[in-house]
Amino acid sequence: MTATHLNVSQRLDNLPIGKFHRRMALLVGLGMFFDSFDNTLSSAVLASMLPTGFSTLELNSMFLSATFAGLAIGAAFAGWLSDRIGRGFAFQFNLALFGILALCAALAPNMEVLIGLRFLMAIGMGAEYVICYGMITEFFPRGHRGKYLGLLGIFGGFGVSMSSLIGWLVIPMWSWRAMFIIGGVGALIAWWLRRKMPESPRWLESRGRHEEAEAVLRRIEKESGVTSPKAGAVSGKQAVVTDEKTNYVPITVLFSPTVIRRTLLALVLTIICLFGSYSVTGWMPTFFVKQGMTVTSSLGFNAAIMSGYVAGPLLCMLLADRLGRRRSIVLSGTLAAIVAGIYPFMTEPALIITVGFILVAMAASFLTLCLGTVPEFFPTAFRFRGGGLAQTVGRVGLIASPFIVLWLFNSYGIIGVILTVSGFYVAATAIYAAARVDTSPEALAHIAPAGDTADALEEEPKARA
Repeated sequence: MTATHLNVSQRLDNLPIGKFHRRMALLVGLGMFFDSFDNTLSSAVLASMLPTGFSTLELNSMFLSATFAGLAIGAAFAGWLSDRIGRGFAFQFNLALFGILALCAALAPNMEVLIGLRFLMAIGMGAEYVICYGMITEFFPRGHRGKYLGLLGIFGGFGVSMSSLIGWLVIPMWSWRAMFIIGGVGALIAWWLRRKMPESPRWLESRGRHEEAEAVLRRIEKESGVTSPKAGAVSGKQAVVTDEKTNYVPITVLFSPTVIRRTLLALVLTIICLFGSYSVTGWMPTFFVKQGMTVTSSLGFNAAIMSGYVAGPLLCMLLADRLGRRRSIVLSGTLAAIVAGIYPFMTEPALIITVGFILVAMAASFLTLCLGTVPEFFPTAFRFRGGGLAQTVGRVGLIASPFIVLWLFNSYGIIGVILTVSGFYVAATAIYAAARVDTSPEALAHIAPAGDTADALEEEPKARA
């Protein structure tokens, strides 16, 4: 590679947003939409199975636990697969996996077979969720990532709300099997549309495939209105050596004296934001049915309430940068705790829907902000392993959560479940506010391994989560 060529990351980060980025945002967003749709359809599907005898509360819990186990495995191996074989292959493989298995799930003869298929399907879903956010980081300029990560969250929110709405309309007419058909066909359509997506030039460069990286990068630059590679140049002082690689750091660094505080906070935030979100979204229709509602009424209430999953990320897009992520996390966590505390005492339909909508919106905001902020706790050398460890542990914790929720519901009713979730939000918010983890480049450089200067060279303003 000639000396006139800048590092791939520098050239990507200095591009204006163009046709390529908008198409990429749409295609990645479609994957996130159907990942969220397939993930959330369990809410309506499981509630509809109870009156027919196809399933029981105990089997529903096993279904959810199998889902969480698959999601954990998918999250754990997503990074390995994309680093080992390529971002493009991993991106397409996981989408095809859960799309095909969703169609198989529609033909399941009994609940036990459906649980097994759901476990395998969830591996693809867990990987898709991790890689979608990673693809924004891989391709989009640094100064625009926040906006497009928020947009990706909105795609995911639409997947959640549309899953509830479509379930309300479709399940009474064609049964729960139609939901898996819709999700599977949609995922495979997205897979077909994404088949020509390029490999990440960052990954190609890291593997020494410089000519391929250059070809992909020139294509992206052309679609972004840049006619010469030098058009996006930065000063020589800011440029980094193309072949410089960060030294490998063992995962044990996450438990070293200077880092373990950040690791523990990442685990707390991830576990609680996932537990709160899945407890609220995964069990509401079942709670409604058990309290005497018909399946149709339950799904209708749920569809209205789950639209809050779009409002939450939208609020993040509009307010998080103005308020700052630290304040936004504390505010959304506090409001989620307060609203969860009063929700069980709502009896009027209008109040059930309104307060439930606000609860879901706050839970979605807290989830989006926490999962987006946790990787920033760690320097470049082990950022993805820090975020990946938190996601994996969080999703492993979800395996037991259905049984915890079921025990709480059987023992204390919906009040016990929701007040427990409220207590978790209080704990997470208080711990995060007290910890005040510094995510500035200077702080990250202080705990980074020797020779890792990537964080110190970041051009964007300090981000204090």
